[in-house]
Amino acid sequence: MFKSYLKIAWRNLLKNKAHSSINIGGLALGFSVAMFIGLWIHDEKSFNTNFKNHERIAQVLMNKTDNGETRTRYNHPYPLADELRRVYSDDFKYVAMSSFPGDNVLSFKEKNLNMHGAFMEKDVLRMFSFNMLKGSLDALNDSNAIVISASTAQTLFGNEDPLGQAMRLNNDAVVTVKGVFEELPNNANVFESLAAFSETKKLDFIAPWNLYVSMYDWVRTARDRKLWDNNSYLVFVEIYNQSAMQSINQKIEKVLYDNVSEATKRSEPQIFLHPMKDWHLKSSFKNGVSSGGAIQYVRMFGIIGVFVLLLACINFMNLSTARAQKRAKEVGVRKTVGSNKNQLIRQFLLESLVVTFCAFLLACALVVLLLPAFNQLADKQLVFPFAEPLFWSIGLGLILITSLLAGSYPALYLSSFRPVKVLKGTVRPGKSTVSFRKALVVVQFTVSIILVSGTIVVNQQIQHSKDRPTGYDKNNLIMVEKTTDEFEGKYNALRDALQKSEAVLEMAESSSPMTEVWHSNGGYEWEGKNPDFTTNIVSFYVSHDYGKTVDWEIKEGRDFRRDFASDSTAYVLNEAAIAYMGLENPIGKTIRWYDGEHQVIGVVKNLLTESPFEPVKPAIYSIDYNETNWINLKLTPEKNLAHSLEQIEVELAKFAPDVPIDYQFVDDAFGNKFKTEERMRKLSGIFSVLAILISCLGLFGLATFMAERRTKEIGIRKIMGASIPNLLKMLSKDFVLLILLSGLVAIPVAYFFMQQWLENYTYHINIPWWVFGLAILCVLLVSLFTVSYQVVRAAIINPVNSLRTE
Repeated sequence: MFKSYLKIAWRNLLKNKAHSSINIGGLALGFSVAMFIGLWIHDEKSFNTNFKNHERIAQVLMNKTDNGETRTRYNHPYPLADELRRVYSDDFKYVAMSSFPGDNVLSFKEKNLNMHGAFMEKDVLRMFSFNMLKGSLDALNDSNAIVISASTAQTLFGNEDPLGQAMRLNNDAVVTVKGVFEELPNNANVFESLAAFSETKKLDFIAPWNLYVSMYDWVRTARDRKLWDNNSYLVFVEIYNQSAMQSINQKIEKVLYDNVSEATKRSEPQIFLHPMKDWHLKSSFKNGVSSGGAIQYVRMFGIIGVFVLLLACINFMNLSTARAQKRAKEVGVRKTVGSNKNQLIRQFLLESLVVTFCAFLLACALVVLLLPAFNQLADKQLVFPFAEPLFWSIGLGLILITSLLAGSYPALYLSSFRPVKVLKGTVRPGKSTVSFRKALVVVQFTVSIILVSGTIVVNQQIQHSKDRPTGYDKNNLIMVEKTTDEFEGKYNALRDALQKSEAVLEMAESSSPMTEVWHSNGGYEWEGKNPDFTTNIVSFYVSHDYGKTVDWEIKEGRDFRRDFASDSTAYVLNEAAIAYMGLENPIGKTIRWYDGEHQVIGVVKNLLTESPFEPVKPAIYSIDYNETNWINLKLTPEKNLAHSLEQIEVELAKFAPDVPIDYQFVDDAFGNKFKTEERMRKLSGIFSVLAILISCLGLFGLATFMAERRTKEIGIRKIMGASIPNLLKMLSKDFVLLILLSGLVAIPVAYFFMQQWLENYTYHINIPWWVFGLAILCVLLVSLFTVSYQVVRAAIINPVNSLRTE
């Protein structure tokens, strides 16, 4: 019996090639989208799962509440790690401190390379279960050791054995390679949680914590004096029991509060553990509570995948029920010769299964073919899981569920025909069937309109943030990090040399790059300040020429000047700081800090140095050449760019010959802040187009069937004088009404979900009304084009031939 059913199903597929192609093509597109989204979601959810103990690893975070607002921070004081080890040894298997990751110079013989790494305590290799290709997990016990990645070893040493090789770190310390670790996969990063506010890079090396202490006086001072109010370090832990995470949080939350100064106690610092499983997906915090992160895109694309597959299923159901009359006599004959309803249901469900299976195989081929392009678009390294039993199990389940979902209604509908009526030719689709089919069309285009309007809103939000005033001129502005001390004390000479080369208009130094904030301080006092008001203000330490280099806009007062000796202790504030402090007529006002009194000499327009989606923070700019980490260069716009960069490298090499020069264009660094949103925009745009395509495939099939069914009517109307536009209007009117109805349903749903998405950004658009009109218009035009093709094709047939059609 099964073999007979299978033969009939296959013959029906071959007999109705156009109908079968539309069904298989639509389902294949739906499966393809579901596979791409499934692979992407799996990769997102598997971040850092390569670490064996990832469920027990956490990063220590801190909540501080100032003036009713709670902020979550990653940086901690030096004594915290020792305190956790000493008091809570029964809870923590490992506690390890780390510096913030950054670029450092690794030198071997004539090679000087900027490599990304960090200084970490010795237990990190065991905590994160690094796979050591060479050396052991005890490699960091030696204060002058270094462990490097496999790619770093290849870059520096080629085919030589790296173990035991001596190299220089930041042209200061001599270190010996004690270990080589296997390259971390693309979806693994020890510092993944920091991606919320800074771009993360692959880890090239880890240096010992004791070396960090010996190299930098300020770190050694923090250790020796046990400075609880200096927050400059990261802390990672591994707990013994993953289920105890919440109870440990309750134990340790007051550790900082019990040790910091009375002034810091006012901020009510509380520490807690942020589990590794949440570092990637739930990296954002608002008012001290996790507010999501990449998880919002996982959910969004998961919903899109389900809906796109649903659209393909709806196509199958619609086309099968629309063509029911063509199968009516077959059903009547089968029932007459003894087939019962259950047998017919099994027959039609098997046909659905065959179509679905063919669609799944075609989808697999499409995914394999298009996966490289998808990887490039999504910035992934996904591979098709040929050898994964789980994938094929899920695929089999998806085939069965989809075939049941898509084929159940047509099977029940077709098997319900009564033989007498069928064989007399009196079967006509009932009102309920037609209404159900129309409802399915409405659902299809509702989903399509929601996806299109969502894509438009994402585009608008990204453009809105890109168009936001930055407060400085980022064009022709580049940044070079001072990774070693070789540039120290050479500022004026270097500036003169670069300006004489005519490649650079102006040069200045700063403590933070133009697109990030590295420092903030509290403890500021001024006349009229509320004693209960707790301050936290961004600090930029700059050189005298900073304003001219970045071309900031002075709103009040003046810029720093070399001929005013008092400017060495003066402050320039941004507009946000003036509003934050509530200063009126700020020029000449005195602000007191720990190191003395500072006079406000200027107010500048807000500089957008962090997230383009968030408000600019209050900032204070002051002169301090000893705290600068970045060189900022304004290029001469009239000069050839490549030649200017070559000249800059030559001049910088004269002052720091052993330092590799890696420059960043500020406009590129600013553009990187939109990388995630841009990827999501492109992906959602593609999925929206595919959703419309799937919907229109179904519409094309319905229009084809409708044109076939009304061929004689079209011929008669043409003989009576009806024009092609009149016929087009008659035959497409119902579809237009259904799409307009879909728009009415889609608007409130789309508005609700997109408004929820926009709430993740403080600086966001208000959704304009025309977004929904444009989405409906786009879907309507594509649909009309789809229907028009079939209607015009039927209308141009010779009426004589139409009237002869059986």
